[in-house]
Amino acid sequence: MGMETDARWTADQVLALAPDDSSRKAGARLATPAPWTGTGTAGAAVWGQCRGSGSRPYQTAVDLSGPAFRCTCPSRKFPCKHALGLLLLWAGGDSGPVGAAAAPDWVEQWTAARREKAAQRGAEPPARAAAGPADPEAARRRADRRAVRVEGGAAELEQRLTDLLRGGLAGADRAGYQPWDEIAARMVDAQAPGLAARVREVGAVVATGGDWPSRMLEETALLHLLARGFLGREGLPGPLADTVRTRVGFTVDAAELLAGPTVRGQWLVLSQHDSADDRLTTRRIWLHDEEADRFALLLSFGAAGRAPELVLPVGTVMDAELAYHPAALPLRAALGPRHGVQAPSRVPAGTTVGTALAAYGSALADDPWLDAFPVLLSPVVPLPGADRWQLADDGSRDAVPVAATGSAQSLWRLAAVSGGHPLTVFGELGPTGIRPLTAWAGGSPEPVAL
Repeated sequence: MGMETDARWTADQVLALAPDDSSRKAGARLATPAPWTGTGTAGAAVWGQCRGSGSRPYQTAVDLSGPAFRCTCPSRKFPCKHALGLLLLWAGGDSGPVGAAAAPDWVEQWTAARREKAAQRGAEPPARAAAGPADPEAARRRADRRAVRVEGGAAELEQRLTDLLRGGLAGADRAGYQPWDEIAARMVDAQAPGLAARVREVGAVVATGGDWPSRMLEETALLHLLARGFLGREGLPGPLADTVRTRVGFTVDAAELLAGPTVRGQWLVLSQHDSADDRLTTRRIWLHDEEADRFALLLSFGAAGRAPELVLPVGTVMDAELAYHPAALPLRAALGPRHGVQAPSRVPAGTTVGTALAAYGSALADDPWLDAFPVLLSPVVPLPGADRWQLADDGSRDAVPVAATGSAQSLWRLAAVSGGHPLTVFGELGPTGIRPLTAWAGGSPEPVAL
């Protein structure tokens, strides 16, 4: 592994790793010396033994360079409450209960096994790492068969949308969600999960109330554009064709991406947040390389009820290599080798609201289906309103509405962090406004997750 951290994390950074609120609270209760024995830290490892309900204490260890977690408790959560409690103890500082020590055998064995695995991955030839099926011809035939199925699904979707428009969008509320659910199921059968997801989103527009017919018209138009784009993909420029394929649901294996060109930079972890449905938990981690002024989105997935494995503390800076997925607007990336982690030295530089909106407009020209565009705004002030909150430029009249997708608790926390003073805010800008995710106040480089 060979990677050490330059500074201890803050409590907020530790708690941001928690898979859910109950784990966050349980970990905080364990952040006292009483249940712990044999704690210590050396290099990138932190360890300790926590007294539990069993006869033997739970052995808990964290590899900060991952971060990666090991605990002998039976919990299926990742990280578990013991790992969170241990990290909170460690975050208390060098003079706290988790000080420098020689690692015990069980920690040495675990870290040595991780080093060995990392060395094996590094020694694997790129061609082998990116290798596909043993029979390239069979793989090509499968890809061709899937493309034909997706084309059939896109053509069927076009017919369904035509029937919908013939009947009138204003009456779509009487039919309920079932027709959309049926169309989404047909897109899944056609191996087009991206189309299925957008169909479900269109079907849910009616439930949002207000001027839903206008929003449904916008969403069905984008859905039509995506279906037509895939059917006519041979005539599209290469990057736009890649974007269409991605939006329809075709993916590129991370190993294949990392076997090609990578981009190395000093990546600040801007935010980490999860969303879940009945099938999957999706973790979105945004990174920013300030020197090159580029963003990257890492996606990690976990089965229903389980947190994804990739966890990166918000506010840390990684020296790492990434490989972007092919697209007209490269944002999503695969995480490659990491060479170091350090604490941020200053608040990230932001732009004005006007500049961010102009950049979002240009991004939509490259990817009309973009629903989350990363922006760093500074200096801005949160302004509560009767109907919508806003983030307003300090000293100008430019403002952007806050999207309804954020929680009221997050908004009031943003207002409390601000205290009426300007902030730097990172968020996802979409068709209905911005979703604030992280804030920096008072010139402190330590972020506040919203």
